Amino acid sequence: MPASNHSGDSGSEARSGNGATEKQASDRRNELAADRTVFAAERTYAAWVRTGLAALASGIGAKALLENVVPEFLITATGTILVLFSAFCFATAVWREINPGPPPPPHEVKRLPPILLVFVNGFLVLVALAALLGIWFGETGSGG
Repeated sequence: MPASNHSGDSGSEARSGNGATEKQASDRRNELAADRTVFAAERTYAAWVRTGLAALASGIGAKALLENVVPEFLITATGTILVLFSAFCFATAVWREINPGPPPPPHEVKRLPPILLVFVNGFLVLVALAALLGIWFGETGSGG
């Protein structure tokens, strides 16, 4: 058995003497964990936006790069799916950031205002829809 278990008094004295310090350390660990949770949510938001931007660029690029490689309907379908996926990513990013599920623990980190996220991602959805119209009604290649 460990030496600390032989004398019950010394263990209880150590616990009571350091109780306030342990509580402060525990509180600080919880605060830091809450801050890390906020940062993780921001990284998730950034990942959704980054994925949406990549899908948008790929959808637009499909229109230009797949000419004379595959039939026109396949170019349009590929571009449409990628651009619609980008709009989905932009909308999901805001939804996940604004509705994270259970209430987050109290934290010290300042968050971006939700209205800013809605505005930026709403604009990106409009860009995606404009790109979709370009894929559907724009000409592929030089156009003759």
